[in-house]
Amino acid sequence: MSPTRDTRELRVGRRTVEVKRAGKELFPQDGITKADLAEYYRRVAPRMLPELRGRPLMLERMPDGIDGDRFYQKEISDYFPDWIHRASVAKEDGEVTHVLCDDTATLVYLAGQACITPHRWLSRADRPRSPDRLVFDLDPPTDGFEPVRRAAHQVRELLDELDLPAVLMTTGSRGLHVVVPLNRRDDVDDVLAFARAVADTLAARYPEQLTTEPRKDARKGRLYLDVARNGYAQTAVAPFAVRSRPGAPVAVPLDWDELDVPELTARRWTVTDLGDRLEKDPWAGLARRGRGVAPAARRLERLERTPT
Repeated sequence: MSPTRDTRELRVGRRTVEVKRAGKELFPQDGITKADLAEYYRRVAPRMLPELRGRPLMLERMPDGIDGDRFYQKEISDYFPDWIHRASVAKEDGEVTHVLCDDTATLVYLAGQACITPHRWLSRADRPRSPDRLVFDLDPPTDGFEPVRRAAHQVRELLDELDLPAVLMTTGSRGLHVVVPLNRRDDVDDVLAFARAVADTLAARYPEQLTTEPRKDARKGRLYLDVARNGYAQTAVAPFAVRSRPGAPVAVPLDWDELDVPELTARRWTVTDLGDRLEKDPWAGLARRGRGVAPAARRLERLERTPT
């Protein structure tokens, strides 16, 4: 049997999940197969599922591996098994039914569908307009990491002034995410407006280093503070998600005191080299730390009125 056409059965809890074409190399330069991807997601599921449960997903699928075509899937396929949870949410011209990844079997099944990266909403399906996460995506102009490190410190400094807790995550791509837990009391439009105001304040404080300009040709070598993913129906990469890059890097939660470790980069950890990251939990208790953006927005207004 051809190694790209074999089927492997994985026992996951009470279910048996079939991974077809299990030997297909999704990361050809690294020899990482679809079966390897499924095993990875089965291993990290206990740490990953708390950030996935109840959230609509967008699936980044690459059936022919990272050197082939990719597509981004929102609507659940009609052939997905009935035991996979799903939720219908409003969109501009109707509604869309998303996958909900509520258990390990679903995560493994998605890997078997060549979903390399699950991107999750910042709100849950029961209240899709009430996010419980706010994300600042630090997007550097090059692969150099020092501007990202510096920007993370700058974002945290302002968030501290606004009395907002924040956690940190490598993206597995080029930058970092600074994540603020919310209490689900604010509408998504208000959260987005607040995120934009914070980013504008930071860009005004550090005009030579930071920008909110979405056009790459207008950034002039500055790090882009991307807050667009805080809008309705936008998504962000989940912790421990694999990225479609050579080496199979993964997104990993960090402690703030790890930010200045010289070896740190956005792609420091991979599918085959997680080290002790599953034993560390820098985001422990995150849900209990959620705040509202309205008090922070008032603090920001007072800061902007205060003469420098």
